[in-house]
Amino acid sequence: MKRLLSAVVIFSLLIACKEKRKDIIEEVSVKTDTISKVIEPKKDYPFTWEAANIYFLLTDRFNNGNTENDVNFDRTASTGPLRGFKGGDIQGITHKIEEGYFSDLGINAIWFTPVIEQIHGSTDEGTGNTYGYHGYWANDWTALDPNFGTRKDLETMVKTAHKNGIRVLMDVVLNHTGPVTDIDEAWPEEWIRTQPTCDFATYETTTECTLVENLPDIRTESNEAVELPDALLAKWKEEGRLSQELDELQLFFERTGYPRAPRYYIIKWLTDYVNNLGVDGFRVDTVKHVNENAWSELYKEASYAFENWKKMHPEKVLDQQPFYMVGEVYNYGISSGREFEFSDKKVDYFAHGFKSLINFELKEDAKKDYESIFRKYNKFLHSELSGKSVVNYLTSHDDSHPYDADRKDPFRAANVLLLTPGASQIYYGDETARDLTIEGTADNPVQGDATLRSFMNWDELDSLPRTKEILHHWKKLGTFRRNHLAIGTGRHKRLGKSPYVFSRTYVEGDYKDKVVVGLDLPKGKKSLWVKGFFGDGTKLYDTYSETEVTVENGKVLLENDFNIALLELKE
Repeated sequence: MKRLLSAVVIFSLLIACKEKRKDIIEEVSVKTDTISKVIEPKKDYPFTWEAANIYFLLTDRFNNGNTENDVNFDRTASTGPLRGFKGGDIQGITHKIEEGYFSDLGINAIWFTPVIEQIHGSTDEGTGNTYGYHGYWANDWTALDPNFGTRKDLETMVKTAHKNGIRVLMDVVLNHTGPVTDIDEAWPEEWIRTQPTCDFATYETTTECTLVENLPDIRTESNEAVELPDALLAKWKEEGRLSQELDELQLFFERTGYPRAPRYYIIKWLTDYVNNLGVDGFRVDTVKHVNENAWSELYKEASYAFENWKKMHPEKVLDQQPFYMVGEVYNYGISSGREFEFSDKKVDYFAHGFKSLINFELKEDAKKDYESIFRKYNKFLHSELSGKSVVNYLTSHDDSHPYDADRKDPFRAANVLLLTPGASQIYYGDETARDLTIEGTADNPVQGDATLRSFMNWDELDSLPRTKEILHHWKKLGTFRRNHLAIGTGRHKRLGKSPYVFSRTYVEGDYKDKVVVGLDLPKGKKSLWVKGFFGDGTKLYDTYSETEVTVENGKVLLENDFNIALLELKE
Protein backbone atom coordinates (compact mmCIF):
# COMPACT_ATOMS: atom_id res chain seq x y z
CA MET A 1 0.00 0.00 0.00
CA LYS A 2 3.02 2.25 0.58
CA ARG A 3 3.84 2.01 -3.12
CA LEU A 4 0.26 2.92 -3.97
CA LEU A 5 0.40 5.86 -1.55
CA SER A 6 3.55 7.11 -3.21
CA ALA A 7 1.96 6.78 -6.63
CA VAL A 8 -1.11 8.74 -5.55
CA VAL A 9 0.99 11.49 -3.95
CA ILE A 10 2.99 11.80 -7.15
CA PHE A 11 -0.25 11.91 -9.10
CA SER A 12 -1.62 14.70 -6.91
CA LEU A 13 1.55 16.78 -7.27
CA LEU A 14 1.43 16.41 -11.01
CA ILE A 15 -2.15 17.60 -11.12
CA ALA A 16 -1.21 20.61 -8.98
CA CYS A 17 1.57 21.47 -11.36
CA LYS A 18 -0.70 20.87 -14.33
CA GLU A 19 1.95 18.79 -16.06
CA LYS A 20 1.02 16.40 -18.79
CA ARG A 21 2.00 12.86 -17.83
CA LYS A 22 1.76 9.59 -19.73
CA ASP A 23 0.30 7.80 -16.70
CA ILE A 24 -2.94 9.72 -17.13
CA ILE A 25 -5.46 8.62 -19.71
CA GLU A 26 -6.99 11.49 -21.64
CA GLU A 27 -9.97 10.94 -23.88
CA VAL A 28 -12.18 13.27 -25.80
CA SER A 29 -15.26 11.50 -27.11
CA VAL A 30 -17.75 12.86 -29.55
CA LYS A 31 -21.41 12.63 -28.61
CA THR A 32 -23.30 10.38 -30.99
CA ASP A 33 -26.25 8.05 -30.57
CA THR A 34 -26.47 6.37 -27.14
CA ILE A 35 -25.86 2.86 -28.47
CA SER A 36 -22.88 3.27 -30.75
CA LYS A 37 -20.66 5.48 -28.58
CA VAL A 38 -20.08 5.92 -24.88
CA ILE A 39 -19.99 9.61 -24.02
CA GLU A 40 -16.75 10.45 -22.21
CA PRO A 41 -15.77 13.86 -20.89
CA LYS A 42 -12.09 14.69 -20.91
CA LYS A 43 -10.77 13.48 -17.55
CA ASP A 44 -7.72 12.27 -15.65
CA TYR A 45 -7.77 8.71 -14.36
CA PRO A 46 -5.30 7.40 -11.77
CA PHE A 47 -4.42 3.72 -11.96
CA THR A 48 -3.75 0.89 -9.55
CA TRP A 49 -3.40 -2.82 -10.28
CA GLU A 50 -5.76 -3.64 -7.41
CA ALA A 51 -8.60 -2.17 -9.48
CA ALA A 52 -7.36 -2.94 -13.00
CA ASN A 53 -9.73 -3.56 -15.91
CA ILE A 54 -7.96 -6.43 -17.68
CA TYR A 55 -8.96 -7.77 -21.10
CA PHE A 56 -7.83 -11.36 -21.69
CA LEU A 57 -7.66 -12.69 -25.23
CA LEU A 58 -6.32 -15.67 -27.14
CA THR A 59 -3.90 -14.11 -29.57
CA ASP A 60 -4.82 -16.65 -32.29
CA ARG A 61 -8.57 -16.15 -31.87
CA PHE A 62 -9.05 -12.41 -31.43
CA ASN A 63 -8.30 -10.54 -34.65
CA ASN A 64 -6.37 -11.36 -37.82
CA GLY A 65 -4.27 -8.32 -38.61
CA ASN A 66 -1.96 -10.00 -41.13
CA THR A 67 -3.27 -12.86 -43.25
CA GLU A 68 0.20 -13.49 -44.69
CA ASN A 69 1.43 -15.12 -41.45
CA ASP A 70 -1.48 -17.55 -41.01
CA VAL A 71 0.51 -20.70 -41.92
CA ASN A 72 4.10 -21.43 -40.87
CA PHE A 73 6.27 -24.52 -40.31
CA ASP A 74 3.99 -26.49 -42.63
CA ARG A 75 1.22 -26.60 -40.02
CA THR A 76 -1.35 -27.89 -42.47
CA ALA A 77 -2.52 -31.19 -40.96
CA SER A 78 -6.20 -31.51 -40.15
CA THR A 79 -7.09 -30.96 -36.49
CA GLY A 80 -9.90 -31.52 -34.03
CA PRO A 81 -12.58 -28.80 -33.84
CA LEU A 82 -10.97 -25.47 -32.87
CA ARG A 83 -7.60 -27.20 -32.32
CA GLY A 84 -5.61 -25.49 -35.06
CA PHE A 85 -4.37 -22.00 -35.83
CA LYS A 86 -7.11 -19.60 -36.98
CA GLY A 87 -5.08 -16.53 -37.94
CA GLY A 88 -5.28 -14.15 -35.00
CA ASP A 89 -2.04 -12.26 -34.36
CA ILE A 90 -0.28 -9.40 -32.60
CA GLN A 91 -1.05 -6.97 -35.41
CA GLY A 92 -4.72 -7.75 -34.91
CA ILE A 93 -4.50 -6.66 -31.28
CA THR A 94 -2.71 -3.46 -32.28
CA HIS A 95 -5.39 -2.60 -34.81
CA LYS A 96 -8.10 -2.87 -32.17
CA ILE A 97 -6.12 -0.67 -29.80
CA GLU A 98 -5.79 1.94 -32.54
CA GLU A 99 -9.52 1.72 -33.28
CA GLY A 100 -10.26 2.55 -29.65
CA TYR A 101 -12.04 -0.74 -28.99
CA PHE A 102 -10.31 -1.30 -25.65
CA SER A 103 -10.47 2.32 -24.51
CA ASP A 104 -14.19 2.48 -25.23
CA LEU A 105 -14.60 -0.62 -23.06
CA GLY A 106 -12.71 0.98 -20.18
CA ILE A 107 -9.78 -1.41 -20.47
CA ASN A 108 -6.48 -0.33 -18.94
CA ALA A 109 -4.55 -3.62 -19.24
CA ILE A 110 -4.41 -6.31 -21.94
CA TRP A 111 -3.41 -9.90 -21.18
CA PHE A 112 -2.76 -12.00 -24.28
CA THR A 113 -1.80 -15.67 -24.52
CA PRO A 114 1.91 -16.48 -25.05
CA VAL A 115 3.41 -15.52 -28.39
CA ILE A 116 6.80 -17.24 -28.08
CA GLU A 117 7.70 -19.85 -30.68
CA GLN A 118 5.61 -22.99 -30.29
CA ILE A 119 6.37 -26.59 -31.20
CA HIS A 120 6.22 -26.95 -34.97
CA GLY A 121 4.26 -30.19 -35.07
CA SER A 122 0.93 -31.31 -33.66
CA THR A 123 -0.17 -33.93 -31.18
CA ASP A 124 -3.31 -35.63 -29.96
CA GLU A 125 -3.93 -35.47 -26.23
CA GLY A 126 -7.18 -37.34 -26.61
CA THR A 127 -8.97 -34.25 -27.85
CA GLY A 128 -8.17 -34.53 -31.56
CA ASN A 129 -5.05 -33.45 -33.39
CA THR A 130 -3.84 -30.15 -31.91
CA TYR A 131 -1.29 -27.45 -32.75
CA GLY A 132 0.11 -24.96 -30.23
CA TYR A 133 -2.31 -22.21 -31.26
CA HIS A 134 -2.89 -21.35 -27.58
CA GLY A 135 0.75 -20.47 -26.94
CA TYR A 136 1.42 -22.74 -23.96
CA TRP A 137 3.66 -25.24 -25.81
CA ALA A 138 7.06 -23.57 -25.88
CA ASN A 139 9.72 -24.54 -28.39
CA ASP A 140 12.04 -21.52 -28.08
CA TRP A 141 11.53 -18.86 -25.39
CA THR A 142 13.89 -16.46 -27.18
CA ALA A 143 11.83 -16.18 -30.38
CA LEU A 144 8.29 -15.25 -31.34
CA ASP A 145 6.16 -17.67 -33.29
CA PRO A 146 5.69 -16.33 -36.84
CA ASN A 147 2.02 -17.32 -36.67
CA PHE A 148 1.61 -14.60 -34.04
CA GLY A 149 3.99 -12.07 -35.54
CA THR A 150 7.45 -10.58 -35.24
CA ARG A 151 9.43 -8.88 -32.48
CA LYS A 152 8.72 -5.60 -34.24
CA ASP A 153 4.99 -6.37 -34.15
CA LEU A 154 5.19 -6.91 -30.40
CA GLU A 155 7.22 -3.75 -29.89
CA THR A 156 4.64 -1.77 -31.87
CA MET A 157 1.78 -3.29 -29.89
CA VAL A 158 3.35 -2.37 -26.55
CA LYS A 159 4.05 1.19 -27.71
CA THR A 160 0.53 1.58 -29.08
CA ALA A 161 -1.02 0.25 -25.88
CA HIS A 162 1.04 2.61 -23.72
CA LYS A 163 0.16 5.53 -25.97
CA ASN A 164 -3.49 4.76 -25.23
CA GLY A 165 -2.99 4.41 -21.47
CA ILE A 166 -3.16 0.61 -21.57
CA ARG A 167 -0.71 -1.65 -19.80
CA VAL A 168 0.55 -4.92 -21.28
CA LEU A 169 0.57 -8.29 -19.52
CA MET A 170 2.54 -11.08 -21.14
CA ASP A 171 1.43 -14.64 -20.42
CA VAL A 172 4.50 -16.65 -19.40
CA VAL A 173 5.23 -20.35 -18.87
CA LEU A 174 8.10 -21.66 -16.76
CA ASN A 175 6.66 -25.05 -15.82
CA HIS A 176 6.92 -27.01 -19.06
CA THR A 177 7.98 -27.19 -22.68
CA GLY A 178 5.71 -28.21 -25.53
CA PRO A 179 4.85 -31.88 -26.14
CA VAL A 180 7.11 -34.21 -28.09
CA THR A 181 5.86 -34.72 -31.65
CA ASP A 182 7.09 -36.42 -34.81
CA ILE A 183 9.16 -33.32 -35.59
CA ASP A 184 9.71 -31.83 -32.10
CA GLU A 185 12.25 -33.59 -29.93
CA ALA A 186 12.23 -33.63 -26.14
CA TRP A 187 14.62 -31.28 -24.36
CA PRO A 188 17.61 -33.04 -22.74
CA GLU A 189 16.90 -35.17 -19.68
CA GLU A 190 18.83 -32.83 -17.38
CA TRP A 191 16.35 -30.09 -18.35
CA ILE A 192 13.06 -31.97 -18.14
CA ARG A 193 11.26 -34.96 -16.68
CA THR A 194 8.69 -36.97 -18.63
CA GLN A 195 7.35 -38.93 -15.67
CA PRO A 196 5.60 -39.40 -13.32
CA THR A 197 2.34 -37.68 -14.25
CA CYS A 198 1.00 -35.45 -11.46
CA ASP A 199 -1.63 -37.00 -9.20
CA PHE A 200 -2.04 -33.79 -7.14
CA ALA A 201 -2.18 -35.79 -3.89
CA THR A 202 0.69 -33.87 -2.27
CA TYR A 203 2.83 -30.80 -2.83
CA GLU A 204 5.59 -32.92 -4.37
CA THR A 205 3.25 -34.85 -6.66
CA THR A 206 1.91 -31.50 -7.88
CA THR A 207 5.25 -29.79 -8.52
CA GLU A 208 7.79 -32.48 -9.46
CA CYS A 209 5.78 -34.25 -12.15
CA THR A 210 4.31 -33.75 -15.62
CA LEU A 211 1.03 -31.88 -15.66
CA VAL A 212 -0.36 -34.27 -18.25
CA GLU A 213 1.15 -37.09 -20.24
CA ASN A 214 3.65 -35.95 -22.90
CA LEU A 215 4.05 -32.45 -21.49
CA PRO A 216 7.71 -32.43 -20.43
CA ASP A 217 8.15 -30.78 -17.04
CA ILE A 218 11.05 -28.35 -16.53
CA ARG A 219 13.18 -29.29 -13.52
CA THR A 220 12.47 -25.95 -11.87
CA GLU A 221 13.52 -27.22 -8.43
CA SER A 222 17.03 -28.11 -9.58
CA ASN A 223 20.12 -25.98 -8.96
CA GLU A 224 22.36 -28.19 -11.08
CA ALA A 225 24.07 -26.45 -13.99
CA VAL A 226 23.04 -27.73 -17.43
CA GLU A 227 24.28 -27.18 -20.96
CA LEU A 228 22.11 -25.61 -23.61
CA PRO A 229 20.37 -28.15 -25.87
CA ASP A 230 22.24 -28.89 -29.08
CA ALA A 231 19.05 -28.36 -31.08
CA LEU A 232 18.64 -24.87 -29.64
CA LEU A 233 22.26 -23.95 -30.35
CA ALA A 234 21.91 -25.19 -33.92
CA LYS A 235 18.72 -23.19 -34.35
CA TRP A 236 20.34 -20.00 -33.09
CA LYS A 237 23.32 -20.56 -35.36
CA GLU A 238 21.10 -21.03 -38.39
CA GLU A 239 19.23 -17.84 -37.50
CA GLY A 240 22.48 -15.92 -37.14
CA ARG A 241 22.18 -15.04 -33.46
CA LEU A 242 24.22 -17.69 -31.65
CA SER A 243 26.96 -15.32 -30.47
CA GLN A 244 24.49 -12.70 -29.29
CA GLU A 245 22.45 -15.20 -27.27
CA LEU A 246 25.53 -16.74 -25.66
CA ASP A 247 27.03 -13.34 -24.83
CA GLU A 248 23.79 -12.20 -23.19
CA LEU A 249 23.57 -15.37 -21.14
CA GLN A 250 27.16 -14.89 -19.99
CA LEU A 251 26.39 -11.35 -18.82
CA PHE A 252 23.19 -12.48 -17.07
CA PHE A 253 24.85 -15.23 -15.09
CA GLU A 254 27.82 -13.02 -14.22
CA ARG A 255 25.52 -10.27 -12.94
CA THR A 256 23.20 -12.51 -10.94
CA GLY A 257 25.54 -15.24 -9.76
CA TYR A 258 22.83 -17.83 -10.41
CA PRO A 259 23.90 -21.37 -11.35
CA ARG A 260 23.12 -22.31 -14.94
CA ALA A 261 20.13 -24.37 -13.86
CA PRO A 262 17.11 -24.75 -16.18
CA ARG A 263 14.83 -22.21 -14.50
CA TYR A 264 17.42 -19.44 -14.61
CA TYR A 265 17.86 -19.72 -18.37
CA ILE A 266 14.11 -19.39 -18.83
CA ILE A 267 13.84 -16.53 -16.32
CA LYS A 268 16.49 -14.69 -18.33
CA TRP A 269 14.66 -15.31 -21.60
CA LEU A 270 11.29 -14.22 -20.21
CA THR A 271 12.57 -11.04 -18.59
CA ASP A 272 14.28 -10.02 -21.82
CA TYR A 273 10.83 -9.01 -23.08
CA VAL A 274 10.52 -6.66 -20.12
CA ASN A 275 14.03 -5.26 -20.50
CA ASN A 276 13.71 -4.71 -24.25
CA LEU A 277 10.06 -3.76 -24.69
CA GLY A 278 8.82 -2.34 -21.40
CA VAL A 279 6.17 -5.01 -20.80
CA ASP A 280 4.32 -3.97 -17.61
CA GLY A 281 3.60 -7.33 -16.06
CA PHE A 282 3.33 -11.09 -16.32
CA ARG A 283 0.35 -13.37 -16.05
CA VAL A 284 2.07 -16.51 -14.83
CA ASP A 285 0.79 -19.91 -15.94
CA THR A 286 0.64 -23.13 -13.85
CA VAL A 287 1.91 -21.44 -10.69
CA LYS A 288 1.20 -24.23 -8.21
CA HIS A 289 3.16 -26.73 -10.32
CA VAL A 290 6.45 -24.91 -9.71
CA ASN A 291 8.36 -24.44 -6.46
CA GLU A 292 7.29 -21.04 -5.16
CA ASN A 293 10.89 -19.82 -4.75
CA ALA A 294 11.18 -19.74 -8.54
CA TRP A 295 8.43 -17.12 -8.64
CA SER A 296 10.31 -14.89 -6.21
CA GLU A 297 13.31 -15.13 -8.52
CA LEU A 298 11.24 -14.39 -11.62
CA TYR A 299 9.74 -11.33 -9.94
CA LYS A 300 13.14 -10.10 -8.80
CA GLU A 301 14.61 -10.31 -12.30
CA ALA A 302 11.50 -8.93 -14.00
CA SER A 303 11.49 -5.96 -11.61
CA TYR A 304 15.18 -5.35 -12.31
CA ALA A 305 14.49 -5.48 -16.05
CA PHE A 306 11.48 -3.16 -15.75
CA GLU A 307 13.38 -0.51 -13.81
CA ASN A 308 16.26 -0.78 -16.27
CA TRP A 309 13.88 -0.25 -19.19
CA LYS A 310 12.46 2.83 -17.48
CA LYS A 311 15.92 4.28 -16.98
CA MET A 312 16.78 3.66 -20.63
CA HIS A 313 13.47 5.02 -21.95
CA PRO A 314 12.31 7.80 -19.58
CA GLU A 315 10.22 9.43 -22.30
CA LYS A 316 8.22 6.22 -22.81
CA VAL A 317 7.38 5.48 -19.18
CA LEU A 318 3.63 5.11 -18.72
CA ASP A 319 3.55 5.46 -14.94
CA GLN A 320 5.52 4.70 -11.80
CA GLN A 321 3.79 1.43 -10.95
CA PRO A 322 6.19 -1.40 -10.07
CA PHE A 323 6.32 -4.53 -12.19
CA TYR A 324 3.14 -6.57 -11.75
CA MET A 325 2.64 -10.32 -11.52
CA VAL A 326 -0.68 -12.16 -11.34
CA GLY A 327 -0.64 -15.90 -10.89
CA GLU A 328 -2.82 -18.75 -12.05
CA VAL A 329 -2.95 -21.02 -9.01
CA TYR A 330 -5.58 -23.36 -10.35
CA ASN A 331 -8.66 -23.45 -8.08
CA TYR A 332 -7.44 -20.68 -5.77
CA GLY A 333 -10.39 -18.74 -4.39
CA ILE A 334 -10.55 -15.47 -2.50
CA SER A 335 -11.90 -17.29 0.58
CA SER A 336 -8.47 -18.89 0.97
CA GLY A 337 -7.00 -15.49 1.77
CA ARG A 338 -3.20 -15.50 1.62
CA GLU A 339 -2.65 -19.26 1.62
CA PHE A 340 -3.25 -22.00 -0.91
CA GLU A 341 -3.57 -25.39 0.73
CA PHE A 342 -2.07 -28.60 -0.58
CA SER A 343 -2.83 -31.77 1.36
CA ASP A 344 0.49 -31.59 3.19
CA LYS A 345 1.57 -27.95 2.88
CA LYS A 346 0.28 -24.38 2.68
CA VAL A 347 1.89 -21.81 0.40
CA ASP A 348 1.53 -18.02 0.45
CA TYR A 349 2.12 -17.15 -3.20
CA PHE A 350 1.53 -13.47 -2.43
CA ALA A 351 4.84 -13.58 -0.54
CA HIS A 352 6.63 -14.81 -3.66
CA GLY A 353 6.24 -11.94 -6.10
CA PHE A 354 2.51 -12.01 -6.80
CA LYS A 355 0.44 -8.86 -6.35
CA SER A 356 -2.68 -10.79 -7.35
CA LEU A 357 -3.94 -14.29 -7.95
CA ILE A 358 -6.69 -15.27 -10.35
CA ASN A 359 -9.86 -15.87 -8.34
CA PHE A 360 -11.67 -19.06 -9.39
CA GLU A 361 -14.50 -18.37 -6.94
CA LEU A 362 -16.49 -15.56 -8.53
CA LYS A 363 -18.12 -17.78 -11.17
CA GLU A 364 -19.93 -19.57 -8.31
CA ASP A 365 -20.43 -16.48 -6.16
CA ALA A 366 -22.08 -14.84 -9.18
CA LYS A 367 -25.16 -16.96 -8.57
CA LYS A 368 -25.78 -15.13 -5.28
CA ASP A 369 -27.45 -11.75 -4.78
CA TYR A 370 -25.35 -8.65 -5.44
CA GLU A 371 -24.97 -7.56 -1.83
CA SER A 372 -23.75 -10.96 -0.68
CA ILE A 373 -21.06 -10.92 -3.38
CA PHE A 374 -19.91 -7.35 -2.84
CA ARG A 375 -19.89 -7.58 0.97
CA LYS A 376 -17.82 -10.78 0.89
CA TYR A 377 -15.18 -9.39 -1.47
CA ASN A 378 -15.00 -6.10 0.38
CA LYS A 379 -14.31 -8.01 3.60
CA PHE A 380 -11.44 -10.13 2.25
CA LEU A 381 -9.75 -7.36 0.27
CA HIS A 382 -9.68 -5.06 3.29
CA SER A 383 -8.48 -7.67 5.77
CA GLU A 384 -6.37 -10.74 4.85
CA LEU A 385 -5.64 -9.44 1.36
CA SER A 386 -5.04 -5.80 2.23
CA GLY A 387 -2.37 -4.42 -0.09
CA LYS A 388 -2.89 -7.33 -2.46
CA SER A 389 -5.78 -8.23 -4.75
CA VAL A 390 -7.48 -10.88 -6.82
CA VAL A 391 -8.34 -10.90 -10.51
CA ASN A 392 -11.99 -11.85 -10.90
CA TYR A 393 -13.40 -13.60 -13.94
CA LEU A 394 -16.59 -15.34 -15.06
CA THR A 395 -15.31 -17.09 -18.19
CA SER A 396 -11.84 -18.08 -19.36
CA HIS A 397 -9.94 -20.21 -21.85
CA ASP A 398 -9.70 -23.36 -19.74
CA ASP A 399 -12.63 -23.24 -17.32
CA SER A 400 -15.15 -25.69 -18.72
CA HIS A 401 -17.84 -24.55 -16.28
CA PRO A 402 -18.10 -20.79 -16.73
CA TYR A 403 -20.85 -18.61 -15.33
CA ASP A 404 -23.76 -18.26 -17.76
CA ALA A 405 -22.25 -20.54 -20.42
CA ASP A 406 -25.37 -20.10 -22.55
CA ARG A 407 -25.09 -16.30 -22.43
CA LYS A 408 -28.65 -15.98 -21.15
CA ASP A 409 -27.97 -12.80 -19.19
CA PRO A 410 -24.82 -10.98 -20.29
CA PHE A 411 -26.16 -7.82 -18.63
CA ARG A 412 -26.11 -9.33 -15.15
CA ALA A 413 -22.74 -10.90 -15.92
CA ALA A 414 -21.36 -7.43 -16.60
CA ASN A 415 -22.86 -6.08 -13.38
CA VAL A 416 -21.28 -8.85 -11.30
CA LEU A 417 -17.86 -8.85 -12.95
CA LEU A 418 -17.34 -5.12 -13.29
CA LEU A 419 -18.81 -4.05 -9.94
CA THR A 420 -17.30 -6.71 -7.69
CA PRO A 421 -14.32 -5.41 -5.64
CA GLY A 422 -10.94 -6.50 -6.97
CA ALA A 423 -9.44 -6.41 -10.44
CA SER A 424 -11.65 -7.61 -13.30
CA GLN A 425 -10.80 -9.86 -16.23
CA ILE A 426 -13.04 -9.64 -19.28
CA TYR A 427 -12.49 -12.72 -21.42
CA TYR A 428 -12.68 -11.82 -25.10
CA GLY A 429 -16.30 -11.97 -26.20
CA ASP A 430 -17.82 -11.63 -22.73
CA GLU A 431 -18.78 -8.13 -23.82
CA THR A 432 -20.38 -9.38 -27.05
CA ALA A 433 -21.91 -12.63 -25.74
CA ARG A 434 -19.62 -14.72 -27.98
CA ASP A 435 -21.02 -18.25 -28.24
CA LEU A 436 -19.40 -20.67 -25.77
CA THR A 437 -21.28 -23.73 -26.99
CA ILE A 438 -19.75 -24.46 -30.39
CA GLU A 439 -21.22 -27.41 -32.28
CA GLY A 440 -18.84 -30.32 -32.71
CA THR A 441 -16.76 -29.66 -29.61
CA ALA A 442 -16.98 -32.14 -26.75
CA ASP A 443 -18.65 -30.88 -23.59
CA ASN A 444 -16.62 -32.40 -20.79
CA PRO A 445 -13.85 -31.19 -18.47
CA VAL A 446 -11.14 -32.69 -20.68
CA GLN A 447 -12.27 -31.38 -24.04
CA GLY A 448 -14.51 -28.50 -23.00
CA ASP A 449 -11.85 -25.84 -23.49
CA ALA A 450 -12.19 -25.97 -27.29
CA THR A 451 -15.73 -24.64 -27.17
CA LEU A 452 -14.50 -21.65 -25.14
CA ARG A 453 -11.99 -20.65 -27.83
CA SER A 454 -13.93 -19.74 -30.93
CA PHE A 455 -12.89 -16.74 -33.01
CA MET A 456 -14.08 -13.35 -31.77
CA ASN A 457 -17.59 -12.63 -33.08
CA TRP A 458 -16.83 -9.38 -34.87
CA ASP A 459 -19.38 -10.21 -37.58
CA GLU A 460 -22.20 -10.28 -35.02
CA LEU A 461 -21.13 -6.94 -33.65
CA ASP A 462 -21.55 -5.49 -37.10
CA SER A 463 -24.89 -7.14 -37.84
CA LEU A 464 -26.88 -7.94 -34.69
CA PRO A 465 -28.57 -5.10 -32.76
CA ARG A 466 -28.73 -7.30 -29.65
CA THR A 467 -24.95 -7.71 -29.68
CA LYS A 468 -24.48 -3.95 -29.98
CA GLU A 469 -26.84 -3.44 -27.04
CA ILE A 470 -24.87 -5.89 -24.90
CA LEU A 471 -21.57 -4.24 -25.82
CA HIS A 472 -23.01 -0.83 -24.99
CA HIS A 473 -23.87 -2.01 -21.47
CA TRP A 474 -20.36 -3.42 -20.94
CA LYS A 475 -18.86 -0.15 -22.20
CA LYS A 476 -20.92 1.90 -19.76
CA LEU A 477 -19.88 -0.19 -16.78
CA GLY A 478 -16.30 -0.64 -17.94
CA THR A 479 -15.62 3.06 -18.44
CA PHE A 480 -17.29 3.91 -15.11
CA ARG A 481 -15.11 1.33 -13.38
CA ARG A 482 -11.95 2.61 -15.09
CA ASN A 483 -12.80 6.19 -14.16
CA HIS A 484 -13.29 5.36 -10.48
CA LEU A 485 -10.78 3.52 -8.32
CA ALA A 486 -13.54 3.31 -5.71
CA ILE A 487 -15.28 0.55 -7.66
CA GLY A 488 -12.39 -1.92 -7.68
CA THR A 489 -10.49 -1.04 -4.53
CA GLY A 490 -12.75 1.23 -2.47
CA ARG A 491 -14.79 0.34 0.59
CA HIS A 492 -18.29 -0.96 -0.03
CA LYS A 493 -21.44 -0.03 1.89
CA ARG A 494 -25.10 -0.76 1.19
CA LEU A 495 -27.21 2.40 1.28
CA GLY A 496 -30.59 1.00 0.29
CA LYS A 497 -32.06 -2.50 0.18
CA SER A 498 -35.03 -1.91 -2.12
CA PRO A 499 -34.20 -0.59 -4.58
CA TYR A 500 -30.67 -1.83 -4.10
CA VAL A 501 -28.22 1.06 -3.78
CA PHE A 502 -24.61 0.94 -2.61
CA SER A 503 -21.65 3.26 -2.25
CA ARG A 504 -17.92 2.83 -2.76
CA THR A 505 -15.31 5.12 -1.22
CA TYR A 506 -11.60 5.20 -1.95
CA VAL A 507 -9.25 7.45 0.03
CA GLU A 508 -5.47 7.44 -0.27
CA GLY A 509 -3.51 10.49 0.80
CA ASP A 510 -5.07 13.56 -0.79
CA TYR A 511 -6.94 11.52 -3.37
CA LYS A 512 -10.59 10.70 -2.74
CA ASP A 513 -13.16 9.01 -4.95
CA LYS A 514 -16.85 8.49 -4.09
CA VAL A 515 -19.56 6.83 -6.21
CA VAL A 516 -23.04 5.39 -5.80
CA VAL A 517 -24.54 2.57 -7.86
CA GLY A 518 -28.12 1.38 -8.10
CA LEU A 519 -29.04 -2.06 -9.49
CA ASP A 520 -32.33 -3.83 -10.30
CA LEU A 521 -34.06 -0.47 -10.36
CA PRO A 522 -37.66 -0.12 -11.57
CA LYS A 523 -38.35 1.30 -14.99
CA GLY A 524 -39.74 4.80 -15.11
CA LYS A 525 -39.53 6.91 -11.97
CA LYS A 526 -37.08 5.73 -9.33
CA SER A 527 -35.71 7.04 -6.07
CA LEU A 528 -32.19 6.18 -4.87
CA TRP A 529 -31.35 6.62 -1.19
CA VAL A 530 -27.97 8.38 -0.72
CA LYS A 531 -28.47 10.01 2.68
CA GLY A 532 -25.32 10.07 4.79
CA PHE A 533 -23.12 9.68 1.73
CA PHE A 534 -23.99 12.61 -0.53
CA GLY A 535 -25.47 15.65 1.19
CA ASP A 536 -28.53 17.56 0.04
CA GLY A 537 -27.72 19.97 -2.76
CA THR A 538 -24.88 17.81 -4.11
CA LYS A 539 -24.89 17.74 -7.88
CA LEU A 540 -24.37 14.27 -9.35
CA TYR A 541 -24.16 12.79 -12.82
CA ASP A 542 -25.67 9.44 -13.77
CA THR A 543 -23.24 8.20 -16.40
CA TYR A 544 -25.57 5.42 -17.50
CA SER A 545 -28.52 7.62 -18.51
CA GLU A 546 -26.29 10.69 -19.01
CA THR A 547 -28.44 12.72 -16.63
CA GLU A 548 -27.55 15.47 -14.16
CA VAL A 549 -29.32 15.23 -10.81
CA THR A 550 -29.30 16.99 -7.42
CA VAL A 551 -29.61 15.29 -4.04
CA GLU A 552 -32.80 16.35 -2.27
CA ASN A 553 -34.04 15.00 1.06
CA GLY A 554 -31.34 12.34 1.01
CA LYS A 555 -32.51 10.98 -2.34
CA VAL A 556 -31.77 11.11 -6.04
CA LEU A 557 -34.73 10.98 -8.40
CA LEU A 558 -34.40 9.56 -11.91
CA GLU A 559 -36.89 8.80 -14.64
CA ASN A 560 -35.80 6.49 -17.46
CA ASP A 561 -36.19 2.93 -18.69
CA PHE A 562 -32.85 1.71 -17.31
CA ASN A 563 -32.59 -0.60 -14.31
CA ILE A 564 -29.13 0.68 -13.36
CA ALA A 565 -27.66 4.00 -12.25
CA LEU A 566 -23.97 4.92 -12.02
CA LEU A 567 -23.65 8.12 -9.99
CA GLU A 568 -20.54 10.28 -9.71
CA LEU A 569 -19.92 13.82 -8.54
CA LYS A 570 -20.77 16.37 -11.21
CA GLU A 571 -17.70 18.31 -12.23
